[in-house]
Amino acid sequence: RFRRSGNVKVHRSCESPAVTAREDPDGISLEGMVVHRAECRPVVNDNYMKLKKLQLQESTKPQRLSQQLEKAVTTIFKPVANHDFNLEHDKKKKTEGKMVRAERQVVLDMCFSAFEKHQYYNIKDLVDITKQPVTYLKEIMREIGTYNSKGAHKSTWELKPEYRHYQSAEEEEEMHTA
Repeated sequence: RFRRSGNVKVHRSCESPAVTAREDPDGISLEGMVVHRAECRPVVNDNYMKLKKLQLQESTKPQRLSQQLEKAVTTIFKPVANHDFNLEHDKKKKTEGKMVRAERQVVLDMCFSAFEKHQYYNIKDLVDITKQPVTYLKEIMREIGTYNSKGAHKSTWELKPEYRHYQSAEEEEEMHTA
């Protein structure tokens, strides 16, 4: 029920009647024409002024408050000189030792045998397969491969066409049946 606590002026709409439509997510819709326009103005009395004063006070309250703590909070993570995963990585590095450059032909053979299994490799996988330093491996791959920087095989290497010796499906079947 509407409680009247202000001035309400109802005007007959002078403009052409507007059609309004509103739809709820539930599928309920409301449609109609504007016939009357109403203006509501509150009565400026003590109650209204108290309400406005409260609204103003609420809007000026800070969103966050700072507090001074009596003692230090001990539930926060304390700084560590070296984390567990760093220690594991260091141990692994010590056991494997530094990567040493192998002969160029040996690395080429390892790369070619890897590319016989799959057409595309990222540099990290090639490093794991060949156990060679990244810079040395990239140097070799620039000669025998192309780097894909776009497309479905982004950030991967593949052999240049002159080095590819992929067998067709028919040739593979002949090899297996023979």
